[in-house]
Amino acid sequence: MAHLNYNHLYYFWMVCKQGSITQGADKLCLTPQTVTGQVRALEQRLNGKLTKRNGRYVEPTELGQLVFQYADRMFGLSYEMLDIVNYSQQENILFDVGVADALSKRLVSQVLLHAVPKDNAIHLRCFESTHEMLLEQLSEHKLDMILSDCPVDSTQQAGLFSVKLGESSMSLYSSNPAEPPDVPLPIRLATQKILMPSKATAMGRKLTQWFDQQGIVPNILGEFDDSALMKAFGISHQALFIAPTTYAEEVTRLGQAIQITELSAVKEEYYVIFAERMIQHSAVKRICEADYSHLFV
Repeated sequence: MAHLNYNHLYYFWMVCKQGSITQGADKLCLTPQTVTGQVRALEQRLNGKLTKRNGRYVEPTELGQLVFQYADRMFGLSYEMLDIVNYSQQENILFDVGVADALSKRLVSQVLLHAVPKDNAIHLRCFESTHEMLLEQLSEHKLDMILSDCPVDSTQQAGLFSVKLGESSMSLYSSNPAEPPDVPLPIRLATQKILMPSKATAMGRKLTQWFDQQGIVPNILGEFDDSALMKAFGISHQALFIAPTTYAEEVTRLGQAIQITELSAVKEEYYVIFAERMIQHSAVKRICEADYSHLFV
């Protein structure tokens, strides 16, 4: 049997993963014409059509799906091999972590402390983005682990696993309450503006659902993807803002804000998400096996 050109196979695999010749070419830093030619060369080698158009997108044919499944396993293993080789050759283990921007940075930092060994022999790199973008980067082997506010669906994301670390109730805070402490929440929310997590985040959706269940229509001043920015804005403004209940002691002690009320039914959940190849990684094991009972309330 004649030798298979694995570059051609890699280009075809990338096109299928990205869903179009153009996006695949962007990922490969090549022109669409070059990628098209390479895919056609692979089709000639395999004596069959591998892709078909579906509107503006490209999808594999029946033969293409078979080839893609094998290619996906092959290149997935190659990325895994490179990761393991890189880890074994570095004095300080490189550990790339993605953090969902909606999560409390204070709690995330406490979780990440468990990734650091006693001898500090680790090179920690943290990246912040949305849950969806981080999952894409994890599936492309650009990240080793994700900290997020929602789990991964293993039936939809093959080879990815999630472990729940804990959950924290949320509270409303204000640096300058417009009403006395005994004013009922619906009245307070009708007279004082609130800062909300955006509806693109799990917490934003939970909070919106809770308000609907309580028959409360919040007077929204702003919506934020980034929880740290929302907290900083809230401390500088008299609007209400939401943050984990564990913040209460800290913000009160520093005189930044006061806790208005605890929303005990609204929980922020913390999950660690990683690929199968990372199950035995020492940093992942330390994070998954740590005791967080002091951290989550």
